Amino acid sequence: MTEINAELVLDAQAQLGEGAIWDSQTALLYWVDIMGRKVHIYDPATGSDRAVDVGQQVGTVVPRRSGGLMLAVENGFAFLDLDTKAVTPICDPPEHNPALRFNDGKCDPAGRFWAGTLSSERKAEASLYCLFPDLTTKRMLTGVMNSNGICWALDAKTMYYIDTPTQTVAAFDYDVETGEISNCRAAVVVPEDVGHPDGMTIDAEGKLWVAHWGGWSVGRWDPETGEQLATVAVPAAHVSSCAFGGPDLDELYITTAGIGVDCEAAREQPHAGGLFRAKPGVRGVAAFEFVG
Repeated sequence: MTEINAELVLDAQAQLGEGAIWDSQTALLYWVDIMGRKVHIYDPATGSDRAVDVGQQVGTVVPRRSGGLMLAVENGFAFLDLDTKAVTPICDPPEHNPALRFNDGKCDPAGRFWAGTLSSERKAEASLYCLFPDLTTKRMLTGVMNSNGICWALDAKTMYYIDTPTQTVAAFDYDVETGEISNCRAAVVVPEDVGHPDGMTIDAEGKLWVAHWGGWSVGRWDPETGEQLATVAVPAAHVSSCAFGGPDLDELYITTAGIGVDCEAAREQPHAGGLFRAKPGVRGVAAFEFVG
C-alpha cells in the first residue's frame, strides 16, 4: 500500500475543522470550524486565511454559481454573502428535528445541495436532505446516525455516502435528472482500527479518499473492490475531511479537529485543528456548485 505524508499549511487551531472544498473559479479553499462557528477562506497563493463568524454552528460550505456561498447551519440551509458577511436563512426542512444539527454535505452533478444531520446520542434519528435549485427541500434518507461524507461517481450513476457509525461507505444508484437514490449496498467497509469514516472526496480515477477520524490518516479506497490502496499520514488524530485543490487539482487538502484531544495526546499532535496538504500523485475532479 502506498504511504504519503501530509504537511501543515495552516496552524488554524480549529475546534472542529470540516467541509473542505476547492473553488476552481476563485482558486480558494473553503472550509469550516463547526464548533468555532466560522467559515474559513484559505488562499494558498498568499497563505492567508480569512474567517467569517456566522453566529451558529456550521456543518459545511459549497460555492454558489450566482455568487457567495451556501451553508448547512444548525437548523437548515443558508446563504453567506462574503462581502457583507450576512447570513440569510433559506430553508429549514419541515421534517428536521431541531435537536439535531446539520453536518457535512456537498453539491451533486446537477447542482443540488445535499446535507445531513447527526444525532449526538448516535441514535438512528437523523436524516439526509437535498436542497433543490428552486430552494425547496426533500428528505432523501432516514434512520441516519451521523451524516458525513458524500460524493458522486465520475459517470454520475452512483452516489457514495457515509453514515459514520456504520463504518461503511454506502453506494446508491443515482438518477442525475431527478436526484433519486436507490439500491443501497456497501462499497467499502472501514476497519475500526483504521479510524471512523468521516469526510470524503473522489479522484479522477474514480477512487475514494476518506478521512479517518481517530485514525491519523486519509485512506484511498477502491469502491469496486473495497480495498484500501493508499494512506496519507496526518500528524493529528481527528482527521475530518479532504478535498482536491490547487491549479491542477493534484493537492489534497485535509482538515482536522482539536476537540477530544487530552493534554497528554496534545503533546503528540500540537497542530491538531490545523489544515494540512499532501501530494498524492493523482488528480481530483472539480467540485460542483449550487445552481440555485
